[in-house]
Amino acid sequence: MYRIGVVGPPPSIERILDVANEFEHDEIEFVPFPYEDAKEVSGIIQEHNPEFNGWFFSGPIPFTIARKVLSTEANCVYCPPTGSNLYRCFLQMAFEHNIVVRRVSVDMIESEGKYLREAFAELEIPPEETYVRTFDEHYDPQSIAQFHLQLWREGKTQGAFTTLLSVYRALKREGVPVYRVLMTKMEIRQAMKIVVEKARSSYFKDTQIGVEIIEIEQFDKIAEKSNARYHLQHLELKIKQTLLLLCEKLDGSLMDNGNGRYQIFSSRGAIEREIDELRQTVQQLSLDADVSVAVGIGFGETAFSAESHARKALQHAKDKPDSGIVIVQDDGVIIEYAGGLEQLTYSYRSSDKGLLEKLNKANVSIKTYKRIEALVHRMGWNSFTTSDIASHLTMTVRNAQRIMGSLCECGLAELKGEELQSLRGRPKKMYRLIKKEPT
Repeated sequence: MYRIGVVGPPPSIERILDVANEFEHDEIEFVPFPYEDAKEVSGIIQEHNPEFNGWFFSGPIPFTIARKVLSTEANCVYCPPTGSNLYRCFLQMAFEHNIVVRRVSVDMIESEGKYLREAFAELEIPPEETYVRTFDEHYDPQSIAQFHLQLWREGKTQGAFTTLLSVYRALKREGVPVYRVLMTKMEIRQAMKIVVEKARSSYFKDTQIGVEIIEIEQFDKIAEKSNARYHLQHLELKIKQTLLLLCEKLDGSLMDNGNGRYQIFSSRGAIEREIDELRQTVQQLSLDADVSVAVGIGFGETAFSAESHARKALQHAKDKPDSGIVIVQDDGVIIEYAGGLEQLTYSYRSSDKGLLEKLNKANVSIKTYKRIEALVHRMGWNSFTTSDIASHLTMTVRNAQRIMGSLCECGLAELKGEELQSLRGRPKKMYRLIKKEPT
């Protein structure tokens, strides 16, 4: 049985569940979580997320709020506002008031604002006759309601279209002709198919084989540092005891490969769910052994492929000054600092021949380019210096300068300007990656 949480205001929940009845025979359970204020969404997700295989949101507002607390790989969908939502409002208003509707005010979350303007353009309504108010997830419903109300009272609009239930109710009380921008059943059905298919595919992903290779670095030198008898043997027993506790959480099996290297075989789902437990275990091992600990995790359809990916991940972790946890997935995606606040996700593969040709000319590996691209995206940088790249990706400034210079020469980056950090010294060059569409 797959369980999907449905989040939205009560009227939207009713429409979604009405369509959900079509999926009952597919062993799918849709559980409603209605709210009066979208600000309740974060609490709902944080409290119930472990219980569900996916989330269905009534629109972009609860979806945007939920993304702040869900992982990047979480199974969540929403019904994006399309032209049909808007056309429905125009038809309802025209039918109920027997008028030609041209002058209206509309509110919409910023991320969907461009689609709203496209819909108005397709209706060939002049921009000067429409009033659009966009907002982010920290919106003030009273301010938005006042926006619509003032325009209507001044005679600039014939009515209002709103995406917010609280605004709809406020304008109704004031006698404003107001209509909800609601999803159609067809849109609900399409989004529902997506979340169900994702839930099914995530089940098969969870059952993939997962391998963790844990290496106590410089293990052979630990005995040399100690004058105590049997110090190394006692340490090995302590390490195994710590790892066995982790194995119990993963429902996995432990192998001792000798010389401070251990392997744990489990499932991908168990490893991903217990990544925080692994991080705590690594910290404990590092304290016990007084050396750094590197962990490589690999996922695959077979034990051989999972172990091969884990070895590649371990080597990548050992190449980093602070070691840590690195994951290599079966699709070529690498995850650095797994489970941490500074997690970096990128791919070391690409099928874009144009990109590969340029990187080959620049003598920059696809992995390095993807790491920089992922870092820039995660940090939200519009521009950056080579010092920024060097400090976050643990490379020298000189190497970062060489890489960015080469990327500029091949057209994958450009010089954005300069930044004067102090009164002395040369200003630092600011760079920007050039977005390139795959060929």
